[in-house]
Amino acid sequence: MFYDSELKALKRANRFRELKIYAGVKDLASNDYLGLAGRKKSLKKACSLLQKYKVFAPKASLLVNGYHPLHKEFEETLASANGFESGLVAGSGFLANIALIEALVRSEDELFIDSEYHASGVLASRLVKRLKVFAHNDFKDLEALLKNSKAKRKIVAIEGVYSMSGDIAKKEFFEIALKYGAILIVDEAHSSGTIGRNLLGVFDYYGLEIAPNFIKMGTLGKAYGSYGAYILCSSEIKSFLVNRGKSIIYSTAPSVFDTALALTNFNYILKNCGKLYKKLQKRREAVCEILNIKSNSQIFAIETGSNKRALELQKKLLNSGFFVGAIRQPTVEKPIIRLIPRIGVKIKDIKEAARLVISD
Repeated sequence: MFYDSELKALKRANRFRELKIYAGVKDLASNDYLGLAGRKKSLKKACSLLQKYKVFAPKASLLVNGYHPLHKEFEETLASANGFESGLVAGSGFLANIALIEALVRSEDELFIDSEYHASGVLASRLVKRLKVFAHNDFKDLEALLKNSKAKRKIVAIEGVYSMSGDIAKKEFFEIALKYGAILIVDEAHSSGTIGRNLLGVFDYYGLEIAPNFIKMGTLGKAYGSYGAYILCSSEIKSFLVNRGKSIIYSTAPSVFDTALALTNFNYILKNCGKLYKKLQKRREAVCEILNIKSNSQIFAIETGSNKRALELQKKLLNSGFFVGAIRQPTVEKPIIRLIPRIGVKIKDIKEAARLVISD
């Protein structure tokens, strides 16, 4: 009644979406890159870890006694493994991005954000007075903007691996941030657990030394097989976020169980990173072979030409027992099939799905 015309317009444009449960199919759509979302051993270990404590729910915000010993242990474990001074848990990647941009970019500062940055960052950028958007993964465009900026602080936001294209952020962004003394926010939602010899993400991928102006944000609902997020940074920036980050201050603390599960899975990844790295590589190479392209990330975006065609291809694969993402506007400018060769799906099945995507 209230939004009937808008819903009809979405249907006409093949942009209408519905919530569905896809059971009994081979999952090549989700961000469960390492297949840990269904690892029963992790579930048992997380439950066992949680039972050591009297309290197993957050109870309140982090500042109002919702901060649990497992939150602290998780923060310290991640910070140490990634070479950062401090860590901070957050309820989700969306909330973490809102906190970072809303809190760090003050009235005399300027935000420089990649044109394909996540929607949460784009939403947060609307709260910023001084904003510049640079061409996707174009460090030269960024540097030209930084050169002309008179801002007190310059804050740059990029992704380690871009969620829809699978592009990896270029190394020059880190060099430019150091050159201009800019704070660099790196959203590692899709790079942590998927790239780098130790599967620690883009800093690991390039072998970069962590600087005080580097910030790493990551999520737990993808490679880490849980739910929530974290921010790794200097102790000064963490303290500022705790005091000024509204989505951290005013949100209930992250789920203690999900934190325990993420901690369990993270330790598993650290212990088995060599084996997992090879499994990811083999699956990636299988898709590259079929599609005749080269990629160093686990995200494959195949342009379809139209929303209708994207939905047709998705249905075609679904009828063959595979589920892939049919990604349309406003998430992407041009509709794509998003294929994820994740651990948990056999290589022969991944190859079959890739063939189906490109076959007439």
